[in-house]
Amino acid sequence: MHNLVEVQYAQTGKSSNTDELGMREMQAMVYAQRHRQHLLVKAPPASGKSRAMMFVALDKLANQGVKKVIVAVPQQNIGRSFKDTPLKKFGFFADWNVAPYWNLCLNVGSENSKKSIVREFLDHPTATKLVCTHATLLNSLNGIDARKLDNVFFGIDEFHHGSADEDNRLGTLIRRLLNETSAHILAMTGSYFRGDA
Repeated sequence: MHNLVEVQYAQTGKSSNTDELGMREMQAMVYAQRHRQHLLVKAPPASGKSRAMMFVALDKLANQGVKKVIVAVPQQNIGRSFKDTPLKKFGFFADWNVAPYWNLCLNVGSENSKKSIVREFLDHPTATKLVCTHATLLNSLNGIDARKLDNVFFGIDEFHHGSADEDNRLGTLIRRLLNETSAHILAMTGSYFRGDA
């Protein structure tokens, strides 16, 4: 069987080299834009988008007045990309750590219990990072006061699951965050969008 499509990239190794903060080239480009309220990162699979989000989220918590970070992934197994990650040993100012209780991709509870935990997280005075699925996020934020989402950073992984279609719940949530809150959003995708705006 012959390959119908073959793609080769100029492989210089530059994209996988790290700088003094432990960032790859793409991650450093994203980090340079960390003060923007809304970011879209389109990069190939395994290029380091998850870690780029960690760098930006940690800076927003430490230096930009963001109080909480919520990372949403389409499936529980993708949540492993956001496990505890040592970043200080490579030169960054902080490590990425999520308490197991707040990592709902590791939690085997029901969707209702996860919804309660997300709402508890938003009200918790010291909890700063939560990881969950898109479905958990959508179920949890349905009907919640938009003011509770102000100064929250949302890292939306696999953002191409969102759509401008009125029936797309992720797209509806993004519109709500953009129009009704001061939330920060970093949307990540390695895939092409589905063709809408």
